[in-house]
This record gives sequence, structure tokens and C-alpha cells, in this order.
Amino acid sequence: MNTIHVDVVSAEESIFSGEARFVALPGEAGELGIFPRHTPLITRIKAGSVRIEKPDGSEEFVFVAGGILEVQPHRVTVLSDTAIRGKDLDDEKANAAKLAAEEAIKNAKTDIDLAKAQSELAIMAAQIAALRKYRHKR
Repeated sequence: MNTIHVDVVSAEESIFSGEARFVALPGEAGELGIFPRHTPLITRIKAGSVRIEKPDGSEEFVFVAGGILEVQPHRVTVLSDTAIRGKDLDDEKANAAKLAAEEAIKNAKTDIDLAKAQSELAIMAAQIAALRKYRHKR
């Protein structure tokens, strides 16, 4: 069976390292699908879920808050400041953080405060969407 090695790494730890038949993730210009022997590529990725289809057919989900993707013919590397395994996503925490970001947008006093709150809101919305996708697949 044809596979590709996948590494998903956050600033704190390695989140996933193993073989896969296919990887899907949110590229800046749209959804990317990576199969073994893919053309080399380096691009930024948006906040969302990385779906890794393992050789046995099972899937691993990882939420990333944006980052960098490097693809080589036999290796995929995802680098993200924040990456959380699908099974570790917490619905309550994500919704509370989303509400806090919405409140911060309402109370922003400067353009920088507003931009920071909007960025946090976008990340939390993507995390909640990733959580729903992960739970739907289970």
C-alpha cells in the first residue's frame, strides 16, 4: 500500500507522527488534499481541522490554528503554534473562549484590540467547526 509520512507539530509537542494514505487540511486558498508522491509544496494554512486517513482506514483529526504546510513526495509536515488532537477538543472551553472573543470585539478600544479579538474569534469558530466535524465522524 502506498503511504506518506505525516508529522503534525505544535509549539509544545509532536501531535501526530505516522503513516497515512491521505491528508486533507485547510489551505489559504481552499481545502488541500495530499496523496503519496504529491508535488513538493510549501504554503500557509488556515485555522481548521487536519484529517489524516491512516493505512488501516481509520482517521485522525487534529485542530490547527493556522500554520505552515510542507509537502515532499514521501513526507507531509504541518507546523502550527497551536495544534490539538480531535479527541482532546473541549466544547465548553471553545464556546466560552468564543463568547469571550465576541465580548472583546464589543469592548475593543483600538484597532489593534479589535484585530486581535477578531482573530481569536475566527480561531475559536474554526475550532468549534473542527470539533463538530470530529464528533460527526465518530
